[in-house]
Amino acid sequence: MGNRDIHIKDLHILPKLRDSLSYLYVEHARIEQANDAIDVYDKEGITHVPIAALTVLMLGPGTSITHAAIKALADNGCLVNWVGEDGVRFYAQGTGETRKAYHLLRQAELASNPTSRMEVILRMYRYRFTDQLPVDLGLEQIRGMEGVRVRRAYTEAGRKYGVPWDGRRYDRQNWGAGDPVNRSLSAANACLNSVCHAAIVSGGYSPALGFIHNGKQLSFVYDVADLYKVEITVPVAFKMVAESTLKLETRTRQACRQAFKETKLLERILPDVDTLLGIAPEVTEVDHADAADDPARPEALWSDGTAAEEEVNDEEE
Repeated sequence: MGNRDIHIKDLHILPKLRDSLSYLYVEHARIEQANDAIDVYDKEGITHVPIAALTVLMLGPGTSITHAAIKALADNGCLVNWVGEDGVRFYAQGTGETRKAYHLLRQAELASNPTSRMEVILRMYRYRFTDQLPVDLGLEQIRGMEGVRVRRAYTEAGRKYGVPWDGRRYDRQNWGAGDPVNRSLSAANACLNSVCHAAIVSGGYSPALGFIHNGKQLSFVYDVADLYKVEITVPVAFKMVAESTLKLETRTRQACRQAFKETKLLERILPDVDTLLGIAPEVTEVDHADAADDPARPEALWSDGTAAEEEVNDEEE
């Protein structure tokens, strides 16, 4: 394949996240650039994949990818994740398409203040309940109710699809030892985590600055993914096991992709995050707009407010 430059200079012409495809998982294949797409070479032949509207490319074991393909994916705002077999482990990531830092700064501000952090945590928990929770409930009370809600969701899904349920348990060091429904749940949640991860990075947030979860590089990813598990991945996982245990992880990933489309997940993630963090859409659209147009353009120096902003000199470039 030739190394043809398809660099997109204006990120605003890329498809919006909400209009994109969710993810593609590839293993035991070679990936090369092909004009405005990538070609995936495997034992089945060659698959041509347009990338301008692809949100996440998950690279599984036995995958090689060219420098040109990685550049094309990055230029088109597609997040690249290096993952384990069946997408159930995460090893590394690429970068998202935004160049603005407003969301990250706001996220860090909220996470660093105990009062504002607690407000976000409570909003995240309340989001998960269909009924309005009493405003006087404390964090531990809400967490207890959330535990009951999740356990009930597992039980009801098991009853609905006729799948025996004996609790959420799995050994990350021994994937095959898990029962089918736990393996299906893990595979489904891995897909959900990747899509949420891509949305978070695309929106300029940090995957690591969590509110409920803390101390991991993907803490905020887990916070956001937890908003949708009971609605999306729990029923998908139980349904796949009820249908068959053959090629379970593959079928679960395929069913997740369809579920993400039907629930319009990509349309919801960033607006939900903005709402939970109290960020107004109009502020998001205008703040530091020039940073997206010119990623290398220096921004103004920080000031404590007592002096006028200093001009950025040429040496900073």
